[in-house]
Amino acid sequence: MKRIVLALCLILPLSACAGAWSKTKSWFNPRPEESGLLALITGGQSAAALDAVSDAQKAAAVAAPVEAPNAGQVLGVVSVALGSPAEQGLWLKSNLVAAPSQGRAVLANGAGVNVDLLPSTGGATLSFSAYRALGLALTDLPEVQVLSLP
Repeated sequence: MKRIVLALCLILPLSACAGAWSKTKSWFNPRPEESGLLALITGGQSAAALDAVSDAQKAAAVAAPVEAPNAGQVLGVVSVALGSPAEQGLWLKSNLVAAPSQGRAVLANGAGVNVDLLPSTGGATLSFSAYRALGLALTDLPEVQVLSLP
C-alpha cells in the first residue's frame, strides 16, 4: 500500500504538466524564433550579394588578352580552393609567385580569368569572384594552369 501511495505522489504532479509543454517547444526541437535559428534560416546572403566585382569587370577578366592570347610564362599547375569571400577582387594566392604580379588562371577546358597573383604559403586559393567568373561551383577544387602576364 505504501508503494502505491508513493507512486501516486510522484505521478500526480507530473500529470499536471502534461499540457504546459507543447511538442514543438522542447530541448530537442526548439522553435526557431526562440533559439536564434530564425536569423540563420532567413538572414543568409546570396552568392551574388557577396560578390562585389561587377559583371563588366568579370567579362573583361575572362576575355583572353587581345594582343597575344597565349602570351605569358607558365608558372605551374595547382589545385585551387575557394578563398575568403571577405577578400574582394580577382586574385589567386599560391606559392608559385614571390611578389604580387598580374597573371591568368586557366582551367583544363580552356576557360580562364585574369587575376592578381599574390604570394602565399600552403595551398593555392582562388577568389570568390574568380570562381564565379569561371562558372565553378563553390565546392569545386579545380586544377588551374597559372600564367604570368607581362
